[in-house]
Amino acid sequence: MEINHEYVDVQDALNRIGGSMDLYKKLLNQFMTGNYIDPLEEALNAGEMQEASHLAHTLKGVAGNLSLVMLATDARKLEDDVKNSVDHTNSLAELKSTYSTTSQEISKIL
Repeated sequence: MEINHEYVDVQDALNRIGGSMDLYKKLLNQFMTGNYIDPLEEALNAGEMQEASHLAHTLKGVAGNLSLVMLATDARKLEDDVKNSVDHTNSLAELKSTYSTTSQEISKIL
């Protein structure tokens, strides 16, 4: 199983959770059943910037804790853009693309 470590750093995650691959798979499965992008996009489209910032922050934290490296980075970029009232079009597109690729990488583990 070849996993792109730019997206999912399995060893870092295992170090965080005491080395249990079973636990990591359980956490990744929970992540995969969550819906992170749709509510974020809905908040942005509705102009609810505080909610969008909160959702991006949550995604950044979850992704970081699971060592979903690029996803955490892109969620941070979007959060920063929203907080700074900067056009978020590109950072949202990058986040969605990274989320898709990350999901594919996670599927290789599960």
